[in-house]
Amino acid sequence: MPKLRPIAFVLPQFHPIPENDAWWGKGFTEWTNVKKAKPLFKGHYQPHVPIDLCYYDLRNPEAREAQANIAKEHGIQGFCYYHYWFNGKRLLNYPIDEILRLKEPDMPFMLCWANENWTRRWDGLDHDILIKHEYNFEDDANHMRWLCENVFSDKRYIRVNDCPVFMIYRHDLFPEIKKTATIWREIATKEFGYKGIYLCVAESFYKSINPESINFDASVEFSAHDVMKYFFKKRFWNKILYRADRAYSLRDFKKGVQDIINRKNPKYKFYRSITPSWDNSARKGKNAVIGVGSNPKLYYQWLKYIIENFIPYSVEENFIFINAMNEWAEGNHLEPCEKYGNKYLEATKKALNNKFL
Repeated sequence: MPKLRPIAFVLPQFHPIPENDAWWGKGFTEWTNVKKAKPLFKGHYQPHVPIDLCYYDLRNPEAREAQANIAKEHGIQGFCYYHYWFNGKRLLNYPIDEILRLKEPDMPFMLCWANENWTRRWDGLDHDILIKHEYNFEDDANHMRWLCENVFSDKRYIRVNDCPVFMIYRHDLFPEIKKTATIWREIATKEFGYKGIYLCVAESFYKSINPESINFDASVEFSAHDVMKYFFKKRFWNKILYRADRAYSLRDFKKGVQDIINRKNPKYKFYRSITPSWDNSARKGKNAVIGVGSNPKLYYQWLKYIIENFIPYSVEENFIFINAMNEWAEGNHLEPCEKYGNKYLEATKKALNNKFL
């Protein structure tokens, strides 16, 4: 049986950039929201306080090394960094640029293009746009040339059959995604001599699609959305957590997990993913969406099920995605926190410690 490759999504917004200084205030990073979070009801776990890695700055090479080391120690074999490209302008790029320049840490990695407009509401919708992406084929070509020249050539970059793996977050935003994929493949092979490119599409916002229909190779379950489908009934809210000023939405995390476990795999290549927990009240305050019922034990059971039931498509088409390593402002992180310590990491290691590895 081929070994599995657990890949964790990594958010790079843990360092200041001029654009965030202008939009959100001097020195803004993801920690800014994390630190100011407050509980909205009795028993609500906020704020999430990091331990071990503490409030790191990803401009620091020691912080990037420590993040990679703690992941590798618990069985994670690669990072999927979010990549922000707006018609040639990149944001939050310092960590990946330094990883490429210094050739450290020694951690396999890939990129997922978070191809949405950058908005003040952080919801991917066109509300109060701060920087907009204009889709066109010329930009598609320029983007792929930059990737081929600067990123895919790195020896640590994750590949399938010697083809660099590249993921997009929102396929539905492209006017002609199939043609874009064709342009990307032609540039990678004809201009840069790559054997090919392995394209993945995230099933974000419940939008599943057969990747073959858009000239992609595989789809990736975006469990952070899927697990939050189920509202608690109003009776539950009234009895347990009702407040007259409540605007937040409570979701049944455990029911979401069960629904995902029961999902039948499609006939196309489809990589499963898992989410530790969810609570974006650090970003959205009283307008948050909060998953109720998540814990390390449930996470372990979910991951163990995926591991035991996933059959890799080939020796290298063997990915399981963990979403995420460090989405702290979404209450979604493997990294150790004050409440759970390193229990999520230990649950990851325990689930992976089986016949596949």
